[in-house]
Amino acid sequence: MPPFADAASSTANFIGKTILVTGAGSGMGRSHAELFATRGGTVIIHDVTADGVHETVGTIKSAGGSASAMVADIRDLPAFRAALKDATAVAGDIDIIVNNAGVSGRRKLIEEITEDEWDAFMAVHVRGTFFATQAVLPAMKAKGWGRIINISSQWGVAGSPSASQYAGAKAALIGYTKGWAKELASFGITVNAVAPGFILTPMTFGVSGAPDRLKQRTSVIPAGRHGEAIDISYAVCWLASDEASFVTGHVLNSSGGEVI
Repeated sequence: MPPFADAASSTANFIGKTILVTGAGSGMGRSHAELFATRGGTVIIHDVTADGVHETVGTIKSAGGSASAMVADIRDLPAFRAALKDATAVAGDIDIIVNNAGVSGRRKLIEEITEDEWDAFMAVHVRGTFFATQAVLPAMKAKGWGRIINISSQWGVAGSPSASQYAGAKAALIGYTKGWAKELASFGITVNAVAPGFILTPMTFGVSGAPDRLKQRTSVIPAGRHGEAIDISYAVCWLASDEASFVTGHVLNSSGGEVI
């Protein structure tokens, strides 16, 4: 993770803030959590598997940051709410939520997508994001301050020719972003989304396959490279900061220009 700087000297610091990052046991979620911790935040690390959660927590703590574990299946609402209650009893009420939990978009045509696969995408991305946000809203409203950041996808913005179940789920998060931004603005809560392009993580590498496929995939990106998780984390942390206090309902495309 990045080396710790003097967080207090930055206008994008999160000292005194508690941040919940869902799906933070690996990949982009872990990167978001580490950057928030680097900038002084207290981070609750959520994921469905304990090993990834504790690895992220350990990495942050070993670097001098503040993090705690929250292991729960986001599809199991009672279990998620119970785990959140336990986590906030230690870390404090949530100021910032990053709705990052997701499952990878497998390349399948419409006729190939089963009912169970469709349900799985909607349960994690759409249902999970909605009820995770619902769970943290009372505390944000009581404080008169909050940040909600949904992790969508360039496929949610521009579509995909072979993963419509994933694109549809990620497009739903854009709908949440715009609707919630209007609903919650009067409470001092901003709602924004980041739409990553091709970011190389353990999840996406499994989808992209061999080195030749990676090279071909990168060739269509105007920036000339695939993204790294930290590229998305910088966007997330900016949207969560006071520097973006007048930005709400926005979808920030971080794709190296691929959606142009």
